[in-house]
Amino acid sequence: MSSEIPQISVEELAQTREASSKPLQLIDVREPQEVVIASLDGFENLPLSQSSHWSDQIHTRFDPEVETLVMCHHGIRSAQMCQWLMTQGFTNVRNVAGGIDAYSLAVDTTIPRY
Repeated sequence: MSSEIPQISVEELAQTREASSKPLQLIDVREPQEVVIASLDGFENLPLSQSSHWSDQIHTRFDPEVETLVMCHHGIRSAQMCQWLMTQGFTNVRNVAGGIDAYSLAVDTTIPRY
């Protein structure tokens, strides 16, 4: 019933952020108190639990054609967001596999784990 959600590894995310000259849309769906503990620059915080506050603005805040990478703590909430974005017509969406927890383990150990 649900379509396959494309994934990006945290290593690929780091490389893409470092080397990419093409536009990227970065969304973090964790709660604000989680973002205070650990975050990556450039990600816009759209807490999944507050979707009623931002869902009607998704097409004015983001371009459905631009590559959109979605992150959460471990990859579950971001996968839900990816699924929803695809139903909204977003054509280039990828879930950050393992979320910020995997990023802090594999890419940048200075990012706190929680």
